[in-house]
Formats: sequence, structure tokens, C-alpha cells
Amino acid sequence: MGMKKRRDSPEEEELMSLRVSPFPDEVLEKIMLFVKSHRARSTVSLVCKDWYNAERWTRTHVFIGNCYSVSPEILINRFPNIRSVVLKGKPRFSDFNLVPANWGADIHPWLVAFASAYPSLEELRLKRMTVTDECLEFLSQSFPDFKALSLVSCDGFTTYGLEAIASNCKNLIELDIQENGIDDRGGNWLSCFPEEFTSLEVLNFATLQSEVNFDSLEKLVARCKGLKVLKLNKNINLEQLHGLLVRAPQLSELGTGSFSQDLTDHQCMELRNAFKNCKNLQTFSGLWEAASIYLPVIYPACSKLTFLNLSDAALLSSDLAKLLPNCQMLRKLWVLDTVEDKGLEAVGSSCPLLEELRVFPADPFNQDLILGDEGGNGVTEAGFVAVSRGCRNLHYVLYFCQRMTNEAVATVVQNCPDFTHFRLCIMNPWQPDYLTNESMDEGFGAVVKTCKKLQRLAVSGLLTDLTFQYIGKYAKNLETLSVAFAGTSDLGMQCVLGGCQKLRKLEIRDCPFGNAALLSGLERYESMRSLWMSACKVTMNACRQLAKEMPRLNVEVIKEEENDDNHAEKVYVYRSVAGPRRDAPPFVLTL
Repeated sequence: MGMKKRRDSPEEEELMSLRVSPFPDEVLEKIMLFVKSHRARSTVSLVCKDWYNAERWTRTHVFIGNCYSVSPEILINRFPNIRSVVLKGKPRFSDFNLVPANWGADIHPWLVAFASAYPSLEELRLKRMTVTDECLEFLSQSFPDFKALSLVSCDGFTTYGLEAIASNCKNLIELDIQENGIDDRGGNWLSCFPEEFTSLEVLNFATLQSEVNFDSLEKLVARCKGLKVLKLNKNINLEQLHGLLVRAPQLSELGTGSFSQDLTDHQCMELRNAFKNCKNLQTFSGLWEAASIYLPVIYPACSKLTFLNLSDAALLSSDLAKLLPNCQMLRKLWVLDTVEDKGLEAVGSSCPLLEELRVFPADPFNQDLILGDEGGNGVTEAGFVAVSRGCRNLHYVLYFCQRMTNEAVATVVQNCPDFTHFRLCIMNPWQPDYLTNESMDEGFGAVVKTCKKLQRLAVSGLLTDLTFQYIGKYAKNLETLSVAFAGTSDLGMQCVLGGCQKLRKLEIRDCPFGNAALLSGLERYESMRSLWMSACKVTMNACRQLAKEMPRLNVEVIKEEENDDNHAEKVYVYRSVAGPRRDAPPFVLTL
């Protein structure tokens, strides 16, 4: 049976009497259950009052890209039956330590509101939020049907908080802990799962640093017969890994621990057989400190892999070249630049179905690593081109390198014109085309001219305003743009804001953009999710003018230094229906 239609006020009763929808309430609500995407639901809710209410009462999942864009009270009033929440907090540049500690994004007020309004809450997925142990304990005790917790790049909690989750969440299906600023106080939290607990399907503690209670882990894995995802930290050795694989051959995703323990030939064969029995493995990661001699043991499990994440494994090109021919179904590949161009050549020759490639720097803080004409450590334009020749389905790339050329970028997008995400990170600021010594304008111009489906772009290297003119003119589907150490004047940002009508997020740091650039977006910011500007030439007066003319925007300035009262060092602008936030610390000025 459909949900009974509720009317909260006489005014709503009057509006509801003006029926536009030809469907009975029960039928309309059943139809809404088939509409899954957030955008589609938001669109259908605008058709008429009946559709609005049907969408309201049937919505069980909500995504909030900025925790300050709405308040818990507004969310609850809009959607009374939510069971799953995805909530993001701090700006993305907090990943680069550009957002001070204690900036905000506290999950506590959300949990308090959810406890009274959503007692049937089942899933909570948080990114860049501040989460304390007290919050995790409150969560574990407030939602009896709670099933899934994901914490990505969060801070403020310890493994004591995980003990509360393990002890109290009797129906837990997923516990996913990734890249958090956690105070790791030991691995005893795994022993807190009750002996009768068997429901776990996803367990990821790969980024925790301490040793875990392996006996408890092994028993947990053995009794959770539905476990599909297991991602271990580097303290799990190969012998222990073998014991876990024997007990969970049904895994579809595996993250190994350290891959460098000394094994006998017999142990090595047993481990290989254990991998061979993992018939359903589709995602593979881990391989910390991988020893080349042991890599062949994983070959039998690679035939169905669609995602190979080697971002924690400093593999050499020879290791990668031997591994990839076993991975013919691969769609996503993440590697470190230790594979060098030779390794990327192997990618091009072995992975014809590849759709996503990410190449991360093994040593991002080594300022002395500058490649000469003869190459060296890391990857160059040659590896990038080699991948594009063999992987014509490529549509997502994140590529960290020390050097690049315009010709190489143009060749890559000519070979792979369907890019939706193109993030090229030349690690030395203001680096030109190393062969011609010219700016990288034409290379990025080729990207936006060729890739008509482009949604996300990160630019780097020596760039003038010409790059941004190209972006504004050609990147008509662009939604996210990240810019660092680029541009020559306000014109660059003006071109982007004037031309990219679908832009939702604009992230800028260390660029010569000033007040005219900031204020050129007056007509655009309300249709965007956020703007971040740091180390630019923006003044407090310009920020005040923006706030005055656009009162529905939150304009925040982070002032960490007292040496210049008029300079706006870090500016964060975002749309909000909740008004200025009430928990801003003293160094955040809300205008």
C-alpha cells in the first residue's frame, strides 16, 4: 500500500486542492520509487504540488555536498523519511592543509537532529567532517537499525569510537574507514564485535596504522559468510592474508597488507592457491612494500579484475609489465609514478578496455626531482601518450608528472576524445612546455576544444589568460575547474565565469586573480555549489561588496594572519538556504 498523504497546514490543503497530476496518490508514490537519481527526483518534484509531495514522502536517500548549504532542520522538514545520508563538510582544499584545524563541519548537531527525526536511519557516509568518539558512541546507541558507516578524510575520532560502533551496531553491514585523521590507539576494536555477529559485508581499515587483533579479525571474517569487501592495513602479513583468504574466497574486493614477508616455497604455493580460489575478485589494492618475487601469487585471481589500485605499491615497470597481461578486463588503474614510462607503455599494450587512469607521485614533496631530457624517476609525456594510443576508451585521467608538452596533450585527447575528467598536474609551478619553453595554453586549449563531454578539469603548468579564454569558449559542459599557479590577469577568471554556464565548483589557489575577477561572478554564484580562492589578490572590501549584493550566498574569509587587514587570504563562497553558519570559529569572518 502507498503511504498516506499528510497535509501539515490549511494552506497546504488549499494548494493540494489544485490538482495537476492525473494519478492517485498511491500510484504516484509507487512511480516515484522507480526514480533513483537525485537530479531526476529534484526535477520531477518541480512539476506540481502533488509530485512535490510524492517525491518528498518517498525519498529515503539524500546527498548533501556541503554541510552548511542546508540545516538539519530544513532537511528534516523537506524529507521526513530519510534512511541514508551522504554528507560532505570541509572544502576539498582541506586535503592540501589549506583549511585550518577547527574550521568546522561538526557532525554532532546533525546526529542529534537525526536521532529524533530519523530513528530508522540505516546509512551514514561522511567526507571531510569532524567526528568525535562521543559522536560515534551516540550514533551506535541512537539508531537500532543502523547498517552502514563510511568515514572518508574525517578527523577528531579515535579507535575507541570504532569500539562503540563494533559493540553496539548489531545489524552493521558496512564499516569503511578511509584516509582519516584518526588517533589510532590500537587494534582491539575488532574484538568488540559480538561473537554472534555475522552480518558484515564490507570492512575497510586499510589506512589505520596500528596492529590489529588478528585472532579477532580471523574469527570475524570466518563467521561473516556474506563478506564481499575486505581491505586490510599494512600490518597484516602474507601468512595472515592466506588464513583470511581461505576463510573468505567469496570476496569481490580485496586490499592486502604488507607483501614482503619471507615465505617458504610451500607457503608461497598455498597463498597462490588461495588466490586461485577467489573466483569473484573484481577490485584489488594494497600490496604495501611489495616484493617482486611474490607478485605472481596473485596472477590467478586477476582474470576478472576491473579495478586495480596500486597507489600504495611502489611497483617498478618490470613488475607492472608482468602483472597487467593477467588483467584483460581492467577498467580502472591507479599506480604510483615509480612505474615510469615503461610501465605506462605496458598499460597501453595490455589494457584495451581501460577507462580510468590515475598516476600519483611516490614522493610529492621532493622538490629536487626535476627531469632532464633523458628522463629519470617518475613519468613524462611519453608514458601519457603511450597509454592514450592503446586505451582509446579512456575518459578519466589524473596524471602527476614533472614535465609535459603541448604536443603530447593534444595527441592524448586526439586519441581519447571522450574525456569527462581531465586532471593534469605538472608538479613544478609555472612549468612551461619543456621542449619549446612556451606556455601550456595550446595543450589545454586542445583539451577543451576536443573533449566535448568534459565535466571536470584541473590545469597546471605555465598558463596565460589564453587558456581560460579557451575554457570559457569551448568547455560548455564543465562542472568543476581546479586552478593553481596560473593566469596573468582578472580576464582569465572572467572568461571562465562568463562562458561555462554549467560550472558548479571553482577552486583557485595562488593565482593573480583579484577583485574584478571575484565580482565578475555575481550572476553565477547562486547557481554554483561553491567558489574557493586562496593566495589571490582579493580584498576584504570586494568580499563585502559580494556579500552585500548577493545576500543569499555565504561569503566567508579565513584570516589566519593579522599583517594585512584588507587582504582576503582565503575566500569560500557557497550557496545556502540556512543562512550564515552559527559555529564559525574566530578566524572565519562571515560577511
